[in-house]
Amino acid sequence: MPRHVDQELTSLERMVVRMGDAVQEQLRHAMEALVRRDEAGARQVIDGDRGVNAQDLEIDEKCVEVLALYEPAAGDLRLVTTVMKIVTDLERVGDQAVNIAQRVLELIVEAPAEPMLELLRMADRAAGMLKESLQAFIGHDTALARRVCAADDEVDELKERLFRELLDVMIADSRAIPPSMRLVLISRYLERVADHATNIAEMVIYMVESTMVRHAEAAVAPRTRHEGDKP
Repeated sequence: MPRHVDQELTSLERMVVRMGDAVQEQLRHAMEALVRRDEAGARQVIDGDRGVNAQDLEIDEKCVEVLALYEPAAGDLRLVTTVMKIVTDLERVGDQAVNIAQRVLELIVEAPAEPMLELLRMADRAAGMLKESLQAFIGHDTALARRVCAADDEVDELKERLFRELLDVMIADSRAIPPSMRLVLISRYLERVADHATNIAEMVIYMVESTMVRHAEAAVAPRTRHEGDKP
């Protein structure tokens, strides 16, 4: 196969990096809107989802073009199929940022509710996992990818701890139920961000080693997978 396909593969990787940067910005702005109770910031995140979706379609079309024109095999084919799966997870992370922004708009008109410490820790850890999974993709770094997979349990534990704290708050004061439930939902969205980051890390391992770790005995402990990301 003519090696000018390398230029196309490099272009694909760069497109994924750009989309990853955009999605990370969406997530960061959504959490900033939550902390600041910023209606304009939340609406900006919601409006920005169109750009993320457009990048998703653009990369998918590029992948199909590469498959049709060059018929890649072996490692090149794994790279293209990995990109197609990664952009799906990135698009869904963008959806979670939008979900968070929508809950922020609801929280603004309800009784005040301050984000719990565990919620901010969850956001920081999930965002870190996403960043590291993309770094693993760029560097073909399976060791880093495996660390991302292992970090998923930490996010799950933070979610459970947050739920218990919010449950105590709701029991103590019924007026806190609506805003507390919004925070529970946000924690669920952040858990899904971590799941998508783990999916990306698993695909990096597949791309480099041709091993599907989600089905391997040596894989990390099974985690709950979410079929529907949109509420």
